[in-house]
Amino acid sequence: MSEQDNKKIIRWLFVVCGLIMIMVVFGGFVRLTRSGLSIVEWNPVSGVIPPIGQAAWEAEFAKYQQSPEGSLINHSITLAQYKEIFYVEYIHRLIARFAGLIVVIPLFYYIYKGIIPWRKSAVYLTIGALFGFQGFLGWYMVSSGLVQNPAVDHFRLTIHLLMALFLLALTMWTALRHVQGFPKVIKEGRGSLPYVLSAIMLVILVIQITYGGFVAGLKAGWISNTWPLMAGRWIPPTLFDQFDAWWQNLISSPVGVHFVHRWFAFVVLGAAIWLYFITKRHAYSANVHKAVVYFLGLVAVQITLGVSTIWFSVPIVLALSHQAVGLLLFIIAVYIRYEIVHTPIPEQIVERQTAVAQTGD
Repeated sequence: MSEQDNKKIIRWLFVVCGLIMIMVVFGGFVRLTRSGLSIVEWNPVSGVIPPIGQAAWEAEFAKYQQSPEGSLINHSITLAQYKEIFYVEYIHRLIARFAGLIVVIPLFYYIYKGIIPWRKSAVYLTIGALFGFQGFLGWYMVSSGLVQNPAVDHFRLTIHLLMALFLLALTMWTALRHVQGFPKVIKEGRGSLPYVLSAIMLVILVIQITYGGFVAGLKAGWISNTWPLMAGRWIPPTLFDQFDAWWQNLISSPVGVHFVHRWFAFVVLGAAIWLYFITKRHAYSANVHKAVVYFLGLVAVQITLGVSTIWFSVPIVLALSHQAVGLLLFIIAVYIRYEIVHTPIPEQIVERQTAVAQTGD
């Protein structure tokens, strides 16, 4: 692959990363404005064009009025008000379609031209396939709110979010490999504390983001507007009241989900502090140190945003900022993991050089 072709693929992959992040944040805006259930049909092709003319709008509005949200919650809204939430969800779906084209068209062009050899195309085809699957998951999520309950299933919403994160990580990892000339994984580093801890930190962060998805799906952010106490106590009295199984309260009860999410943030902070001192002790490169410092600083910002979102009863600006910073934390965690996987521990470099020198003597 020529250097020019490599740069084209790098730009393409990073553009895709940017579009994924835009879709995730805009998806949060859709949820916070209660616009996600405004379009009650999934028409991948014909849905590109919004209703045209009064009759078409009235027909679309009538479909919405028959849905659980339209009949139970927004039964008194006007056609003009319906158009507002319709266009929010319409733009969301339009961005998703545009992102899909940005993935698929260059992908097949690069394969057709041989810029991406067919035998090495698996990861790129996987990215394209996952984009299509993500569209299906989006509708699978929305459809859960069109049957009886006028709200999407929080598990489906979280799966949709986690798939976006996986797609973002895969695309970013592939782009970084292009940037650095496809470096090999350093086998000597496996099992070292930084190697293991960077993986643990990424897993802990994903758990926290998963609970953020649960909070969003259950609208648990409005359960309490006080911090650090909930209902005047450190442990809310209704924490295990909704379900008989204690564990079910921690994944399906708004009180339980909110409680876990607000305190698990400090587990993320603890892991970030630990990784900071471990990587510093092993004298990693400046890139790794900067990334860990940025991560640590953003965790502090994220906790501040989370507490502020609680105090001010989930205003859209703070809630979206909280979500955006969560995405930044994720991509930095992926970058740290990438660098540590592909970089030997400095002590091992010295040991290897010493061994070579002694052999030479």
